Amino acid sequence: LAHWHKEIELIYVRSGSCRLSITDQTFTAHAGDLAVCESGVIHYSDSHGMSNSLDFIIFDTSILSPLYQNPGFTFPLVTKEELERYGLTGRLLSLIDTVSGELARKEPFYQEVVASSLQTFWALLKRFHPRTDSETLPDDRRSRMLSDLQELVSYIDIHYADNITLEYAAGRMNFSPSHFSKTFKKLMGINFVTYLNVVRVERAAYELRHTEKKITDIALNCGFNNIRTFNRVFKEITGCTPSEFLLLPDPDTYK
Repeated sequence: LAHWHKEIELIYVRSGSCRLSITDQTFTAHAGDLAVCESGVIHYSDSHGMSNSLDFIIFDTSILSPLYQNPGFTFPLVTKEELERYGLTGRLLSLIDTVSGELARKEPFYQEVVASSLQTFWALLKRFHPRTDSETLPDDRRSRMLSDLQELVSYIDIHYADNITLEYAAGRMNFSPSHFSKTFKKLMGINFVTYLNVVRVERAAYELRHTEKKITDIALNCGFNNIRTFNRVFKEITGCTPSEFLLLPDPDTYK
């Protein structure tokens, strides 16, 4: 699902390809590419039908302070060719190894080693990769719209069990329902109703695996009006019924 967080997220494509959307820029990243999700941007991955291996590094912006300053990068994808031209391919692979190794071993001063490695790589990336200049920064209206969408996503994460209609969601962003539907689909990758149902089904799947609640109670607690609708939506999203899901040896294997 499309989501946002205050931390920076680096996504390195170790092999294969993946489709990514960061804010309103959608692209396919290939082996050797690096995608940069800066703080607060809405992003998601849609790799259906693709095979890939990805490395993720997610870290707080305070680690980079004062290196982390807006404006950010013009385009969130740093291609394999650009990394090689910048002389950063080896540094990126070393960064990934350093972060994973230091966090696993936790030897003295490991946090300082990780922080300094991130700072060095980020500083060099800022040196070479194009950044947005002040003349092309998003206007205030667009910035407010993205901020309102972030708040809506956060609201849904907490209040998913409530009766959240499309009209209500559109009203929170001061959009008409039709304009809201188009904007939401463009930025989030799926329509509003599907997004809300996925959030609800993910929560229901967690409760099915980790609580002793009855399926009917879980359905009602997660925002579904009746068990029939719950069963239908659950199967549409996971490929199996709630009862079949409980029998899976590994709940992460469902499609």
